[in-house]
Amino acid sequence: MAHEINLDDYKIRTDLLIETIENAKELDIKIEDNQRTEDDITITIVDITKKHESIINRKAGRYITIEFADVTDFNNQEKVLKIFADELGSFLEYLNIPTDYTCLVIGLGNDKSTPDSLGPAVINDILVTKHLFTLGEAVQPGFRNVSALTPGVMGTTGIETSKIITGVAREVQPDFLLIIDALASQSITRVNRTIQMTDTGVNPGSGVGNNRLELSQELLGIPVIAVGVPTVVDAVTIVSETINFITNYVSYQKENLESGTEKMITPDVIVNDDQKNNMDAQDQNKLMGLLGNLSEEERKRLIYEVLSPLGYNLMVTPKEIDFLILKLSLVLAEGINKALHKQV
Repeated sequence: MAHEINLDDYKIRTDLLIETIENAKELDIKIEDNQRTEDDITITIVDITKKHESIINRKAGRYITIEFADVTDFNNQEKVLKIFADELGSFLEYLNIPTDYTCLVIGLGNDKSTPDSLGPAVINDILVTKHLFTLGEAVQPGFRNVSALTPGVMGTTGIETSKIITGVAREVQPDFLLIIDALASQSITRVNRTIQMTDTGVNPGSGVGNNRLELSQELLGIPVIAVGVPTVVDAVTIVSETINFITNYVSYQKENLESGTEKMITPDVIVNDDQKNNMDAQDQNKLMGLLGNLSEEERKRLIYEVLSPLGYNLMVTPKEIDFLILKLSLVLAEGINKALHKQV
């Protein structure tokens, strides 16, 4: 029996708060109560309190999530950029960060590994101005004192990333930090389609089980805003969601085989809508056997139990990740420039 298998070792790999909330049945937070939609883009703002910390193991603070369908199309890219810039600007106001506060922008990640190169790619397009202020150049109003850094990863520098950043911050003395990092998701549909911002800091490498020392206001003594996009998902999630997609698709076909009213609905709408799964336990058992009657969490744990000893629970990214990182980094960099420099 599945319940007799020891599946306690499986840990859901996600850096996204909204996914953590979705998995925490005992939490008194409803995602839909904290959402709004603009131009088909969903913005979720959730405030985690000290009471919530012990339930979901997430630091107290504000989490802003922006979900979108695509950034490869120019019009969609512009819409995402505008909303991201507006939300980041509003976040700075919420945190009471004045327009004359100096900022150090950090791009975490490994530029030699494409899924992990988001941070360094963003830094390439950040509008840095600190040298102009330092040299006494005339800088017109509307431009903030901004510096930028790509600290690399411990595997190439041999130095703990947080030590590099704390050392630089001690010398540069910025008023606040803005840190960009690639994240991990537990949903295929959110990979490269989600931006998360939070004032709780960041744990480099946490999404792939490679925790480093955190970078936070508690450590650095100044506000730390983390901005990230999930670029990878693990094999357990892919297998489990594929089973969900198959079940939804078969259920839809069974319900609408003779109907012409919904034949124009695209496959992505069918497989992503759990409400279209009207199969009872007997039908699911016929289709998927034992897997069909397991809850999603039980199924993920079982798949993990099978894949992990083989070393096959891989972290996976789309084949067009090079192009996606280019587009996402431009959106983040331009959005950060607009939020930090009102004159841009």
